[in-house]
Amino acid sequence: MSQHLEPKVIATDKAPAAIGPYSQAIQLGGLLFTSGQIPLNAAGELVTGDITVQANQVFRNLEAVLAEAGATLQNVVKATVFMKDMNQFVAMNEVYASYFGDHKPARSAVEVARLPKDVFVEIEVIAAIPVE
Repeated sequence: MSQHLEPKVIATDKAPAAIGPYSQAIQLGGLLFTSGQIPLNAAGELVTGDITVQANQVFRNLEAVLAEAGATLQNVVKATVFMKDMNQFVAMNEVYASYFGDHKPARSAVEVARLPKDVFVEIEVIAAIPVE
């Protein structure tokens, strides 16, 4: 008999609140799907600076959302990176590598015409998480 999985909304005040019709993340069984995180702090204020500064804030947000679901970056199986300028890839990749270390999830990185609030980077992840 098949088991019906109920989506569970994941929300934390340690990352910027969803400011539209979406959730910070959705857990479905052992998978967690985060919404794209941009460099807003937990209070919802834009963190300015170069892509290195912005990417660090994005990862702090992702860590907070993952933690709320009982996961870490080590649980990430897929990351999607949206960048305003692919010429900034090397700088973004250095920050990315510093957070993942030896863990190397599948990844896509694409340049886009524009991101919310004209930021330099947005990242979303899918994580495999422990299920009770």
